Amino acid sequence: MDQIISALIFPCLLVILFARITYNRYVALLLMVILIAASAKLGYTSSYWLIIVDAFSMTIGFILATYMLRRLKKSGIEF
Repeated sequence: MDQIISALIFPCLLVILFARITYNRYVALLLMVILIAASAKLGYTSSYWLIIVDAFSMTIGFILATYMLRRLKKSGIEF
């Protein structure tokens, strides 16, 4: 149960964090996909449902990062 809750929250937050650090939502998504693939390869992901939940959470994070970066660009912050 705690794996599913973590899969719902952490990928979304990490995509937003990586987008804020790199100022590029595509790089942030790529970094998150690499992290999920590495965890699946090492055996930390026990089922396909967790991968699906991770993908859903990454999608939500990508959408939120898009809004965040648009708002930053609109406010005139140079990056």
